[in-house]
Amino acid sequence: MSWFNKIRQDIANIVPAIDYFEQQLEEARLECGLKGNVERHSRDMPGVVEYRFNQLQEIEAILEYLNIEMRKIRNKHYRKYLEGYNKALSSRDAEKYADGEDEVIDQQHIINEVALVRNKYMGLIKAIDAKQFQINNIVKLRAAGLEDVSL
Repeated sequence: MSWFNKIRQDIANIVPAIDYFEQQLEEARLECGLKGNVERHSRDMPGVVEYRFNQLQEIEAILEYLNIEMRKIRNKHYRKYLEGYNKALSSRDAEKYADGEDEVIDQQHIINEVALVRNKYMGLIKAIDAKQFQINNIVKLRAAGLEDVSL
């Protein structure tokens, strides 16, 4: 089962999911290196790109799910202040009070942590793109007759 589905079933799975993606990120950093056999790196690149990009998409889906839940939580507290408060509040005041609720703030912290992991994966994807570019350059050099290019 994907982490997205696990989190949809129980939000408590967010901590193991973040740990999993952080561990995967550490492993993926090794894939960004370009040392050794260029042909092997070239052969493996499509699979690496597909796997890591799919992980990024899963993180994006988790982040969107958390944002949807955030809007739901904020709306609940907003209505509480707008409809059930002792004195009449403007919609802006009710919004500010709702944003200060502990439940809303906790959800914002979770969203921030997942966004950080997402941003790290975006950096990883850029590093993989740079590796692809370098492999292409080395292959062109070898095609031009510079066989002694070493990594």
